[in-house]
Amino acid sequence: MSEAPALAGRRQETAALTRAVEELSAGRGTVLEVAGDPGIGKTALLNLLARLAAERGATVLRARARSGEAKPYQVFRDAWKRSVPPAAGPRPPAAEAEPPWDAGSDHELVRALLDGCARRDGGRGSVLVLDDLHHADPASARLLEALAEDCAAHPLVLAFALRPRQTPPALLAALDDASHTGRLVRVEPAPLDAAAIASLAGRGTAEQLATGSLGNPRALRVLLAAGHDPDQWPARSDAAAGPLLRAAAPVLAELEALPGDCAEVLAAAAVLGEPFRPGDAAHVAGYPGDRTAAALGALAAADLIRSGPPAGTLVFRHPVLGHLLHHRMNPGLRHDAHHRALGLLEARGAGSAARARHAEHALPAAADPAAALRVLAEGAAEVLAREPATAARWLRLTLEYSPAGSADAGARARLALDCCRALTAAGRTEEARALVHELLRTPGALPGRLRTEALAVCVGVERLLGRYEEADATARTVVDALARPLSAPLPAETAGLVFDYGLVHALRGTAAEVRGLAHEAARAVAGAGQDGDGDQDGRTALRVLAAFCDSYVGDFARAAPEVARCARLVDSRPDTVAGRAPEVLALLGCAELFVERFADARRHLSRGLATAGGGAHKHIAVNQLLGLSILDQWAGRLDAAQQHAREAERLAGEIGAPDAAGLAVALRASALLWAAPRRRTAEAVELAEAGLRATVPGTGWWAGSALGLLAVARLMGGDPAACLRTLTEGGGEDLTLLQPPSRPSLFALMTTAAAQCGDLASAARAARAADAAAGRLGRPPFQQAQADRAGAALALAQGDPARAAALSLDAARAFEVLRMPVLQAWTLIAATPALAAAHGPAAALGPLDGALEAARRCGALRLCEDGVRARAALTATATAPVSRPGGGPLATLSVREREVAELAAAGLSSRQVAERLVLSTRTVDTHLGNAYRKLGVSSRVALARLLGPPVA
Repeated sequence: MSEAPALAGRRQETAALTRAVEELSAGRGTVLEVAGDPGIGKTALLNLLARLAAERGATVLRARARSGEAKPYQVFRDAWKRSVPPAAGPRPPAAEAEPPWDAGSDHELVRALLDGCARRDGGRGSVLVLDDLHHADPASARLLEALAEDCAAHPLVLAFALRPRQTPPALLAALDDASHTGRLVRVEPAPLDAAAIASLAGRGTAEQLATGSLGNPRALRVLLAAGHDPDQWPARSDAAAGPLLRAAAPVLAELEALPGDCAEVLAAAAVLGEPFRPGDAAHVAGYPGDRTAAALGALAAADLIRSGPPAGTLVFRHPVLGHLLHHRMNPGLRHDAHHRALGLLEARGAGSAARARHAEHALPAAADPAAALRVLAEGAAEVLAREPATAARWLRLTLEYSPAGSADAGARARLALDCCRALTAAGRTEEARALVHELLRTPGALPGRLRTEALAVCVGVERLLGRYEEADATARTVVDALARPLSAPLPAETAGLVFDYGLVHALRGTAAEVRGLAHEAARAVAGAGQDGDGDQDGRTALRVLAAFCDSYVGDFARAAPEVARCARLVDSRPDTVAGRAPEVLALLGCAELFVERFADARRHLSRGLATAGGGAHKHIAVNQLLGLSILDQWAGRLDAAQQHAREAERLAGEIGAPDAAGLAVALRASALLWAAPRRRTAEAVELAEAGLRATVPGTGWWAGSALGLLAVARLMGGDPAACLRTLTEGGGEDLTLLQPPSRPSLFALMTTAAAQCGDLASAARAARAADAAAGRLGRPPFQQAQADRAGAALALAQGDPARAAALSLDAARAFEVLRMPVLQAWTLIAATPALAAAHGPAAALGPLDGALEAARRCGALRLCEDGVRARAALTATATAPVSRPGGGPLATLSVREREVAELAAAGLSSRQVAERLVLSTRTVDTHLGNAYRKLGVSSRVALARLLGPPVA
């Protein structure tokens, strides 16, 4: 049988259908129940079954049960009339051959159906497909139970779909009994996961669509037809009215079949939103309580509403159902319903956000527009952090319905600036830019300090649009006019503008230019005292900016303690941090990455990524993703590293950031270099080259990082000369064009490449430069390990394998402590020649085994191959038997077994032997066990007696 056509996210379900068709080909029948909520994909699975059966040559009989059908066995009657034989199969018999529907005996009818199917299918079997069995008449339900008992002995697949919540209890009980006794195969399609949704809608929106649709395929189709944007749906669904209504047709058909009371109460519920209280639905619908209760009971029976949580409340079967209801309401009725809902919440003293959702719709004909506008403005302030698009919509309405001369200029300007911030946070930066530019060019629109605040908003918008020159020029209109040194207290609006100005330079890779100003501003804001959370947030943001600048330029002595203090400050603050959480967390995470607080860096970058919502802060999110990709790669999470890099590349493409996109490609190449086998090295090198080409030289850490990743790829690809050219052409002979924290590792790379090229003088210069660069950074573990790698490469090239081995082991231990298995394994494998030359081939086996274990643990296939190759070269020599001078019992042991046995006989524990020989304890015990076997002893005491006095 050919492979079944794929349904996204339905591998197990498809397998069950395929098995049923295969059983049919062998003359055996199957009963298949497809059960689940509306829209979950039951009909799609039945369609697939029918297709598979028809391709195999079986006759397919299909029908759908409908509510209100009068005749007994109606769904079976319809299926018999609408059978679809295979193209080359027998034709349906004449109508007079129908089963005796009025015979009155279900068992007689079963025999007639089975015989009739056998006559029709020509020996190839039949498939009876019945949809919506929860609507079946009682006679059809009885016949289904009877037919299910006999299917296994006949070439018939009986497949039916139903909604358990709407199926009569007696039928459910019978089907459960059949399932427990093995006479029925139950298929229950689960909600689609994000991976399945990504295959249908694209990875970039998969997570949002998974949340909005709850994995329900029908709801997913509705959202896709509406052009789903979680910040716009359902407010802007009118733009896709035609496709939306077509996708929602099955749901709308259910709604149109409702009696009047049910429809009105359900519409009232849609106005209230979920969860809703029955009494509130009665008030908004304008119905008495008993009439509403009856309607709600009917709606629950139709599975259109369900019980809360919380207790005592009701929700829709699916959130999309409520949105569709609200979308379809008569505009006049919708206004009146929202007006009643608003009055209800006002009487109850509900919060501003809850009331604003109704004021938005009641505003056009509100009796008191000023009160409604106040509610909208207050509600916008309440939801800005978590629902920026909603806040922007409410603020737009407030501005639209507030005449320009009806309030003082300051209040209106503040509303406009709040709207700009909301639009910016929602990712609608072009709209925000247009609004703030309109404010800035309108005479008298920005009294007092509001102009500085507007300039800060403008700088942020230009930055998010990638217009760094415009952002810098705008900020300088204020920054260049500031009296220096800054005096305290620094006004909040000025502090905000300085922070945005610093962000521009942080993203451009020119953080050194604003370092002094950031420190000054942080001190000036700190001098403002402790008044209010906003001040505390402002101080925190500027301190993080200053610490980032210190770490970026390599002043770790100043940066490290301040980064730790900033981490405590940020951890004590809520996610909002005055609306700057994504930027603050991104800066802090990157600073922590530089000063080797790797766990904290991951935590803050991940938190920042989760905090930025609604399409906002994509430039910041790109850098957070890039930082996470680097951390993933160092930690050996190579698959996650590639995923984060791909997402960064996608976002960078959306916002037109070639530098970030280029680094993302280079990071993908680097992860591929380690994770893929050696035969794909050329592919990784080409990808890294493409990444560097996409960046703009001299634009900060993107290009510098991409350059370093390409240099590694070229060295690993066997071209050390190209590695050297990459480093010197992109970073200068002394790498002065690259940021200080990256220099030790790049000088180490340069040392290895120069040594492989035979240029020992250049290798020596690079090794000294690596050590000096690590020294200037304060010799933190990661940087010192890179300097040690450089020293090891030089020592081996100069003929000093003992020093090379010692430095390599020091570096590998540091990487192990830092939990960087890729670098640990790479270092140990590279150290194998030095260890073998200094201490003999056997001495290199222990560290090499450790490298292989680290490489296997993180899935670094390339390093596994390199380690296996290096081990094969050592094993023959290391395991060759040797004789002790004068013969004796040790003559039968290998070099390593002899070393272990002598140390154990001298009284050392396995752990002490492991430390002495740089082996794992497990390896020591293995060698000791081999020695016991060869020497015929069973304990350390016996071993000591046999070997005599300890060997010095």
